[in-house]
Amino acid sequence: MNIVETSQTVYKDFARFLWSEMTHFHWNNYLLWLILLSAFVYLLEVLFPWRKEQGKIRKDFWLDTFYMFFNIFIFPFIILKVAATLSFDAFMSLLTAFNLDFLVANRVAWMPLALQLLVLFVVRDFTHWNVHRLLHRVPLLWRFHKVHHSVKEMGYAAHLRFHWMESVIYNVIQFIPLALLGFTLDNYIHIYVLTILIGHLNHANFYLPLGPLKYIFNNPQMHIWHHARKLPNGMKYGCNYGLSLSLWDYLFGTANVPTDGRDIELGFEGDEKFPKGFLGQLVYGFKKENPKN
Repeated sequence: MNIVETSQTVYKDFARFLWSEMTHFHWNNYLLWLILLSAFVYLLEVLFPWRKEQGKIRKDFWLDTFYMFFNIFIFPFIILKVAATLSFDAFMSLLTAFNLDFLVANRVAWMPLALQLLVLFVVRDFTHWNVHRLLHRVPLLWRFHKVHHSVKEMGYAAHLRFHWMESVIYNVIQFIPLALLGFTLDNYIHIYVLTILIGHLNHANFYLPLGPLKYIFNNPQMHIWHHARKLPNGMKYGCNYGLSLSLWDYLFGTANVPTDGRDIELGFEGDEKFPKGFLGQLVYGFKKENPKN
């Protein structure tokens, strides 16, 4: 199948999928889950705000809401789905050429579903933790990641405010380990729903006491330091990279929660010059960056 045929097939599938999501409300409806979880976490922010002076409709609320739907529904099917399909076909063809196609066997098929989901969740999150570190350490990748760190007031929708290039980077890097284990991500809506909920909570204006579980799961009190404009001492590239799990940061020495952090300034040095609108942020990473920014 060539790129034109692949694109046509994917776009037709997307149109059918989107229509089904909007007209059939079933338990595997990802659009419905996104709306329900967003409403639930937003209600927590309104009823139990951690930063009480922050407005209920905080700065960039509507921009972040647009990002949320763009990054979940629009971009993945415009570009990412086509690229993923072509990449998988190319990957399989390469393995077949070297008689290595046996490597992509469904090695998790023998596991009960609950264990499959646990393995997928842990492997995927560890992969994402490593990718997240790269986004902070590689200057080219950091230019794109600045979109996420341009948030000045935290709220649940800030979770999905990121440049579309991040989706490409995350999916390319996670592809091989998950493919070799035999996972087909399209079939695991349970994991997507769980990670959306955790990510929303991590960015929410909400205090979440976890007790000892804070050493396993990420949380808003920890994650706010990841967004600190002034980084903790000794953390040149940032800290608290965990997406769903804080475990990796505690294991590998990148955890840092020096104080309560409720009222710290968010952003990054030079963020006052960063584009404020979607289109400006969309093209920022592709431009040659001024060293002063």
